Amino acid sequence: MRHVRSEDRGLPGREILPGLFLCEERIHEDAIPQHINGSFDRKGLLSASAVLFFDTETTGLSGGSGTRAFMIGTADWHEQSLRIRQLTMASLAAESAMLDVFRTWLTDATILVSYNGKCYDAPLLATRYRLARQDNPLARLQHVDLLYPSRRRWRGVYENCRLATIERKVLGIVREDDLPGAEAPAAWLSYLRGESASNLRRVLAHNRQDVVSMVGLFRLLSNLSNEEVLLYQDHSHVLSSGGQMESLFRQPCCVCE
Repeated sequence: MRHVRSEDRGLPGREILPGLFLCEERIHEDAIPQHINGSFDRKGLLSASAVLFFDTETTGLSGGSGTRAFMIGTADWHEQSLRIRQLTMASLAAESAMLDVFRTWLTDATILVSYNGKCYDAPLLATRYRLARQDNPLARLQHVDLLYPSRRRWRGVYENCRLATIERKVLGIVREDDLPGAEAPAAWLSYLRGESASNLRRVLAHNRQDVVSMVGLFRLLSNLSNEEVLLYQDHSHVLSSGGQMESLFRQPCCVCE
């Protein structure tokens, strides 16, 4: 069957290398903290300037060597702004270039933040770097996966702990005209066949919201941790020296355990 090439082929951003598009946006923030309390993930203070939120859109949800990432979205705090950057492959040949560019966004001090990225996004990118015969730059980095602290807090409270559920129930974010992640592979493949870019642009919007929601969830979990420290300090005088009462600091974190 012959496909008629659509005239609607435009993608947001600019083509920085053959077949590779970069979409960049900055959202001004007046007060960016120097450090973030990482105790919700059993970590200490995290340098805000080192944090990089990331999310991929892929050709399949099962992973494996046949699955590739065709889009990488990131967010970080840069020059009093939340900087959102998205790389999109407009051709199969652009994969190596995308991996190269993403590598330049990482340093030895980078702290990765994801949602289920330890089990999915990071291993998938590791496979793509290996197949491209490149060193995996993610392997040496700290990684905060927001899925695990979210499960500890909200498992059993809501129907599931998917990002879409947590952002709706906890952050109050309701997506409009959102293209489900399961439809992302078809949107990209249809674009490669010359069809309209409309659904691929919706994938970009979906990916953007994913990283923005991660930023909101990350800050919320950090703020909750700060409040728990204060609660513990305020009530420390009532704790039994014989261990008859549990630490108030730990109680809120045991919902899903």
